Amino acid sequence: MIVIGFIASIMIGVSLGLIGGGGSILTVPVLVYLFGVDPLMATAYSLFIVGLSALVGAYPKYKEGMISVKTAIVFGIPAIAAVFVTRKIIVPSIPDELFSIRDTVFTKSLMMMILFAVLMVAASVSMIRDKRKQQTGDSDKQKFNYPMILLEGVVVGVLTGLVGAGGGFLIIPALVMLSKLPMKKAVGTSLLIIAAKSLIGFIGDVSQNGANMDWKLLGIVTALAIGGIFLGNVLSRKIDGNKLKKGFGWFVLVMGVYIILNELVLKSAKH
Repeated sequence: MIVIGFIASIMIGVSLGLIGGGGSILTVPVLVYLFGVDPLMATAYSLFIVGLSALVGAYPKYKEGMISVKTAIVFGIPAIAAVFVTRKIIVPSIPDELFSIRDTVFTKSLMMMILFAVLMVAASVSMIRDKRKQQTGDSDKQKFNYPMILLEGVVVGVLTGLVGAGGGFLIIPALVMLSKLPMKKAVGTSLLIIAAKSLIGFIGDVSQNGANMDWKLLGIVTALAIGGIFLGNVLSRKIDGNKLKKGFGWFVLVMGVYIILNELVLKSAKH
C-alpha cells in the first residue's frame, strides 16, 4: 500500500504539471486509503502538499508571463481570508458526531469524506465535459466583475478549508468568465492562488495540531508530488492535454463514487 501511495503521490504532481489542476483532488484519498491518515488530518496535509506543489508549478508559468498578478490578488484575498477562517475557527468548532440515521453515525470525518467525494464528482464532470471556449489573445482589455469575484473567492476558500482541495476546477472557469483571462493565463494564475490560500490555510492547522503531524510522511509525499510536477511539465509537451484531461476526469469520477459507496455502504455493512 505504501509503495502504491508513493506512486500515487508522484501522479498528484504529474496531473498538476500536465493539466494545471486535478492533482489536489487525489491527495486526500491517497493519504486516507493508502497511508492510513485520519481524514481530518489528511485535509490539513493536503493543504501543504498541494500548496507547495502549486507554488513550484507556478514559478515557470510566472517566468513565461502566464500569470496575472493583479487577478491573483483580487481573487486571492477573499479566498485566503475564507480558507484561514475555515481552518482556524469553523473546522475546530464542528462537533465530532453530527447526527445519526438508523445505525449510521455521521461523524465529522465521515462528512468531510462525503463532501470531498461530492466535489470529486463535480470536478470530474467539468473535466469530462470541458466545454470552455478558447479565449482570443490578451488584446481584449481585462474587466473585473468584483462582486462575483469576491463571492467566488469566498466560496472556493471555504471549500478549500473544509476538504483540503486546491479548487482549480472552480478557480480556472471563474478566472476565464469573471476576469476575462485567456485560458493559459488562467491556469498559471490559478496555480499561484492555490499555492497562497492552501499554504496560509495550513498555517491555521499548524497552530492547532502542529505537534501531532507526521512531518516525515508529509515531507516525502510533498517531495514526490513536486517531482511529479517536473515530470508532468515534460510530458505536457508530448501528450494531448484535452484527451488526458478527459481520461483523468473519468478516473476521478470512479474514485468519487467509490468513496461515497465505501463510506456510506461498505463500512456500514462491515459494522
